Amino acid sequence: MRQLDPVDRIARNPRLDRVSGAVRDAVKKMLPAGRVKDALHGVWLGHPVHPPLAQAAVGCFTAAALLDVAGDRGRAPARLIRWGVLASLPAAVAGLADYAEGHEEQQRVGVVHAAANSTALLGYLASLRLRATGKPGHGVALGLLAFGCAGVGAMLGGDLAFRWAMGPNHAAEVPHAGPEEWCDLGRTEEFLGAGPVRRMAGLIPVLVVSDVDGVTVLHDRCSHMAAPLHQGEIGSVDGAACVTCPWHGSVFRLTDGAVVRGPATAPQPALDTKVEAGRLYAKVRTIPGVSAS
Repeated sequence: MRQLDPVDRIARNPRLDRVSGAVRDAVKKMLPAGRVKDALHGVWLGHPVHPPLAQAAVGCFTAAALLDVAGDRGRAPARLIRWGVLASLPAAVAGLADYAEGHEEQQRVGVVHAAANSTALLGYLASLRLRATGKPGHGVALGLLAFGCAGVGAMLGGDLAFRWAMGPNHAAEVPHAGPEEWCDLGRTEEFLGAGPVRRMAGLIPVLVVSDVDGVTVLHDRCSHMAAPLHQGEIGSVDGAACVTCPWHGSVFRLTDGAVVRGPATAPQPALDTKVEAGRLYAKVRTIPGVSAS
């Protein structure tokens, strides 16, 4: 049996659920669904805002560490640390918003990630204090220890993003995996009034919604965490027909898959449709420069 690496052991450790669950519940109370939370997720940007904010802080801390190692005892390292601490605050808030909408494994890793970063921030604040009170050598040593903690936090953040897929668009493969030619989904009467229906369009699952206003076909796996959208609810937001993700509550407009409400940040791919001889056909919507492969 393959031995689990340290991060896998964290992700699969249910003893962390008490802490991770308490943090999740507290964040949900402090950040209810709405415009502020959507902004923190990055709905306005089209991808999560936590990673670039975190990189600003890590960049400042890295530069400060390099100057400290090089023997610079001027004001620059302390200034960089101050900027890094300030940049960490919005990064942490955005990260908590994303954390609250993750799976159990992601939240277990996330709470350790947050603990490492919090330890780093406390170390940096103490380092600044020592530098300001005439103990620069101790301040440098503590700053480098804090940088080590920040490095552990950054490593766990990378693992969350790339191994546990917290943040990437889970529908990005559709233009390549979906059918380029018209794919038969079934007779039109099978869908009218049936609510959300799941079908396979070539290699990809799709959501079919048909009513008196027409028929819509979207990729069935939510771009946020790959939830089955056909299990979600169909409703109306600002007069537009929408589907709500059954797992985390993301809302997508049926006509074009646009994100109406997060935590999803990437739109849901919409397929082109046509009706011939009483049958519904769909194919991947053409995007200039992108073709299936």
